[in-house]
Amino acid sequence: MPLFPLIRLPRPLITRCLIVRGSAVATALVLLLGGCARPETPKKELQVWTLDLAPKFNGYMRAVIADWERQNPGVTVRWTDLPWGSVERKLLASVFARSAPDLVNLNPLFAANLASKGGLLALDPVLPPAAGSAYLPRIWQAGRADGHQIAIPWYLTTRITLANRTLLARSGYRQPPKQWSEVPAYAAAIKRHTGRYALFATVVPDDSAELLESMVQMGVILTDARQRAAFDSPAGRRAFAFWTDLYRRGLLPREVVSQGFRRAIELYQSGELAQVASGAEFLRSIQTNAPTVAAATAPFPPLVGPDGAANVAVMNLAVPKQSKLPREAVSFALFLTNATNQARFAEQAKVLPSANGALRQVGQQLERAKPQGAAEAQVLAARKLSLATLGRARVLVPATPGVKRLQSIVYTQLQRAMLGQLSTDQAVTAAAQEWNRYAEARWPSGPGG
Repeated sequence: MPLFPLIRLPRPLITRCLIVRGSAVATALVLLLGGCARPETPKKELQVWTLDLAPKFNGYMRAVIADWERQNPGVTVRWTDLPWGSVERKLLASVFARSAPDLVNLNPLFAANLASKGGLLALDPVLPPAAGSAYLPRIWQAGRADGHQIAIPWYLTTRITLANRTLLARSGYRQPPKQWSEVPAYAAAIKRHTGRYALFATVVPDDSAELLESMVQMGVILTDARQRAAFDSPAGRRAFAFWTDLYRRGLLPREVVSQGFRRAIELYQSGELAQVASGAEFLRSIQTNAPTVAAATAPFPPLVGPDGAANVAVMNLAVPKQSKLPREAVSFALFLTNATNQARFAEQAKVLPSANGALRQVGQQLERAKPQGAAEAQVLAARKLSLATLGRARVLVPATPGVKRLQSIVYTQLQRAMLGQLSTDQAVTAAAQEWNRYAEARWPSGPGG
C-alpha cells in the first residue's frame, strides 16, 4: 500500500519529488507541500498581430521580441503576422469570440472605425508621461479620436511624383507641375504634343483616396465638427469642376471611372502616362518591369495646394479593449517604435519612421550611402526626396469613422458629373445630402452624442 494513499501528485511532480519511505512522515509532508510541490508561476503571454511582415522581416521581429522579453521577465510575446486583406475579418471575429490580441498593427481607417464602436482601448491612462514627444507631432496627433490617444504610430510613407522626362521634354516641360492649379494647362500640353495622358486619379469608390486628398489640398473642408458635410461650398464646387472638366476634355484616361490605382501603374510602365504619384521604392518595380521607362524617370516633389501640404500615410499599433495585458502591450509598442528599432526597420523596409530620433538616423544613413550604379542612385534620390517631403506632410484625410463611406459618396457623385449625368453643382449637392443622411443616422447629436 502506498505511504500516502490520499495524496495524488501530478505526474511532473512525481518525477521530481523524493519518494520518502519509513517513519519520517513529517519530513515527507514538508517536501511534498513545500517548494517541491509548488508549480512554477506561468509566464504571461502577450499576443501581437502585425500585417504583411513575414517572412521577410522574421529576423527583425524576433530580435526585437527577444530584446523586449529580456527586459520584461515573466512575459513572452506570441507574434502572429497576417495578410493585409484578412486582418479586419480576423480581428472582428476574435473580438466577437473574446479572444482579441493584446496589440495589433492596423491601418488608421479601420482603427478609427473600431474605436468608434468601443473596440479599442484609450491609451492615455497607460501611456508614460510625455510619450508622444518622441514622435513627429502631426503623426502622433493623427492617432487621436474623440479626445483620446487610440494608436501609437509606427512607420510612414509619403508620395512623391515620378515623371517621364522624355514625355515632359516633348511637351515643353523640364519638370511636372508643383501645384494642382497648374495641372490643366500641363495636361493639355502633354495630350497635344504626345497623345499621352498627364496623370491618373481614380474615382472608383473603394480604391485610392488620392483624389479626395487632392480636394483637401485645394482647400476643401470635408466635414464639420458635427460630422455633417462641409464640402458643399465654393471650394468644394471648384474641386468637383476641376476633375469633371479634365475628364470631359479627354485629359484623363477614360478608365479613371472604372479602374483603380493599379491601372495608373500599368499606364505609367507602358509609357502612356507622364507621371504617377507613388513611393520611392516603386522605382524598383519600374526598373524591373519597364527598364526603358525607368531610365527616363526622375523623382519630383508631389503635387500640393496653396498651403504646400503633402500627404503622409501612417501605420499604427493599437490595443483592443479586451486586452488582458494593456500595460505590457503599450510597453512593447513603445519599444518596437523607439528610435533605435524604427531606424533599423526603416532601413530594411525602405519606409520612413515616425520617431524623431529615428528620422535623424535615417537621414544620416541616406547622406552616407554610396549607390552602386545609376539604378541605385535613382532610388536613393527618390528616398531623400521622400524624407524631405515629410517635413511638410500631414494626414490630409483624417481617419475618422465613416470616412470610407464619405469617399464612396463623393466619388460616386463625381463619376456622375464626369459622365455628364449631372452638373458639377448638382453632384456636390447630391453628395452632401447623401452624406448628411448617413451622418444624421449614425451621429444624431454629433460624434460622442
